[in-house]
Amino acid sequence: MTVFKIKQEFKPAGDQPKAIKGLLDGLKKGNRYQTLLGVTGSGKTFTVANVIEKIGKPTLVIAHNKTLAAQLAQEYREFFPDNAVHYFVSYYDYYQPEAYMPITDTYIEKEAMINEEIERLRHASTQALLTRKDVIIVASVSCIYGLGSPEEYERVNLKIEKGQPISRAGFIHNLINIHYSRTNSDIKSGTFRALGNTIEIMPVSERFIYRIEIEKEKIKSIQKIDSVSRAIISEPKYFFLFPAKHFITADSAVKRALISIKDELDKRLTELKKDGKLLEAERLKRRTTYDLALIREIGYTNGIENYSRHFSGKSAGEAPYTLLDYFPKKKDGSSDFLTIIDESHVSVPQIGGMYAGDKSRKDVLIEHGFRLPSARDNRPLRFEEFEERVGQVIFTSATPAKFEKEHSDNVVEQIIRPTGLIDPEISVKPIQQKSSYKGQIYDFIEEAEKAIKKGGRVIATTLTKKMAEDLSEFLKQKNIKAEYLHSEIKTIERIEILTNFRRGEFDCIVGVNLLREGLDLPEVTLIGILDADKEGFLRSDTSLIQIIGRAARNVDGRVILYADTMTGSMERAIGETSRRRAKQLAYNKAHRITPKTIIKKIKDITDTLEREHHQAVDLLLETDEKLFIKSPKKLIKDKKQEMEEAVRNLDFETAAILRDEIIVLEKHQEKKK
Repeated sequence: MTVFKIKQEFKPAGDQPKAIKGLLDGLKKGNRYQTLLGVTGSGKTFTVANVIEKIGKPTLVIAHNKTLAAQLAQEYREFFPDNAVHYFVSYYDYYQPEAYMPITDTYIEKEAMINEEIERLRHASTQALLTRKDVIIVASVSCIYGLGSPEEYERVNLKIEKGQPISRAGFIHNLINIHYSRTNSDIKSGTFRALGNTIEIMPVSERFIYRIEIEKEKIKSIQKIDSVSRAIISEPKYFFLFPAKHFITADSAVKRALISIKDELDKRLTELKKDGKLLEAERLKRRTTYDLALIREIGYTNGIENYSRHFSGKSAGEAPYTLLDYFPKKKDGSSDFLTIIDESHVSVPQIGGMYAGDKSRKDVLIEHGFRLPSARDNRPLRFEEFEERVGQVIFTSATPAKFEKEHSDNVVEQIIRPTGLIDPEISVKPIQQKSSYKGQIYDFIEEAEKAIKKGGRVIATTLTKKMAEDLSEFLKQKNIKAEYLHSEIKTIERIEILTNFRRGEFDCIVGVNLLREGLDLPEVTLIGILDADKEGFLRSDTSLIQIIGRAARNVDGRVILYADTMTGSMERAIGETSRRRAKQLAYNKAHRITPKTIIKKIKDITDTLEREHHQAVDLLLETDEKLFIKSPKKLIKDKKQEMEEAVRNLDFETAAILRDEIIVLEKHQEKKK
C-alpha cells in the first residue's frame, strides 16, 4: 500500500491519464530513464504527483534554480498535505568562492552570507529522510554538493525522554557535542538556554522550543512551547534532537584528520620545493599550519571544508557525501528512490557542468600554494557519480535536449492540456523604427497597455540584466507598474516579486533568463520577446519555445517576437508551436471543449512564514492588552527597548515581530488621541 495520498479535487484529464499510465508502465518494466514531454500548462507536476502516489517511493525532484524549486515545493505540498514535502537549496544568499587569479596576482577570500531560514529547511529535509518513508525533497542542483555523512548525522541524534537519567551538566555537554550553542538571550534555531535545572532548546529544523526540567538527575518533564507567546503546545513523552550541523565528526576522527593533514602537507611541501616553488611552499606551510592550530584548539577554521576528505576518512578522488546519500537504499546497496529532473534540458547540463568548473578553480589554488591537493575532494559530484547514486529517473520538459532523447527508454507526450488551452498566437514585428512604427519598445508599451487594461499581466524578456533594469524604469516613467527580475535578486525576494506580480501589485515583469522555465503565471496574457533574432543561447529554438509557453496558461495569451530577420531558431520555434496548436485545436473540436484560463491559488513558500509571523504579533498584542490600557506610552517605550536589544543580539526575527507590534500599538494610541 502506497504511503502517499494526493488530496486534489481534480482528476487527470487531457493527455494526463495516458502520460501517467505510460510512465508507470515504464517504471514497472525497470526503465532507467524516461521523458515526459509536456507542453507548458499541461500539468506535468500533477502527472508526476500521480506517478509518485502510485509508485510509493521517496522522491527527489531536482530543479535548476531556487525560484522554480520553491514553486514546485509549494505545488507538491498542496498535492500531498499529509506527507513530508521539503525544500533543499543552497543556504547562501551571497557566495563568493575562494579564488586566485595568477595574471594579476589577486587572491580572493571566500565570502558567504548564510540564510538561516533556508538552513533550517535543509535540516528538516535530511531529518525527514532519516525518519520517514513518505518524503518528497524538492532541491536545486546544490543537492550534488558535499553535505556530511548521513551515518554520523543519524548516529549522534539524541532521544530525549521523560524519566531519562541524566545530570544537568551532562545534558548541556551532550547539546554542545551536537553543535548547539548556549545563549543567555532569546533562543533561536540551533541554540539552548539553561536557567537553573530548566533547559530550553530550539531544534535546528523547527520554530518552537522544548523546555526540559531536570530533577534528581532525571528528566522530570518535557514541554513543547510557542517561542513567542510561551504558550504550552503539548507535553510529549519524548522527542528526537538532530545535530545543528550536517558535518559531524567524532573526536577520534578529528585526531586522525590532524595527522593525515600534516602528512599531506609534508609531502606537498617536498614536491613544491623540488620544483623550485619556494614562495608557494612557504605560503602553503603558513596557511595550513595556522588552520591545524585552530582546528586543534577550537575545532574549526575558515575554509575547513577544504579538509573534508581527511575528516570523512574517504580516499583521494572518492566522491563526497551528498543529499543523495540520505535517501534509502535496497539491501544490495542500490538506490531505492525515484528522481524527477524538472526542466531537464537545463537541469541535466547544469548537473554535468558543476564538477569541471569547481575543479578548474581549485587547481589554480593548489598550484599556487593556497590549498592542499585534497581540497579538490570538497566538490560536487561528477555526472557519472550522480548517475550511480540515483535509481530510476523521469525527465520533464517541453523541449527535451539531446541527452534525454538519446538515453530515454520511453518518451511520453503530454500535448493536450486538461483546460483545453491551446498554445498562444505568435506575431512577428520589426525591432527598428520605420515610418509611423516607433520600434519594439514603444510598440510593446502600446500592446502592454491594451493587455493591462483588460486585466492581464505582461512580461518582457531582454538579453541583458542592465537592459531589464533600464526597461523597467522606463516603463514606470510611462505609468506602467513594472519590476525587473534577474539572478542577482535574493531567493526569498524573487519568490515575493512573482507572488506580488500575480496579485496585481504591479503589471509587468522584465527579465532575462529567469522567466523561461517552469514559472507558473496564469495571469500573463502578453509576452514581448525583444531582439528575438539575436541568435544564441537566449534566443535558441529551445529558449523561444519555453518563453512562448509562459503565455499558454491564459485563454487570451499571445506572444510578439520582435525581429528584423527570420532566424532558423525562430522558424523552428514557430513551427513546433504551430504543430502543437493544430493538434490541440483538433482535439478541442472533436471533444467540444471550450478552453478555460487556469485558476491557481496565489500562494508561495513564504506564506507559511508570514502567517506564523502575524500569529506571533497577534499573540503578543493579546498578552499586552491590559498593560496598554494601563500605560500605553510606557509599554511602547519598553517594546522599543526590547526590539533594540533583539537587534543587538542579531535576533532579527524577534525584532521584526516586536516592530510590527509597536506599529499596531502606535496606531491604537493615535486613535485614542
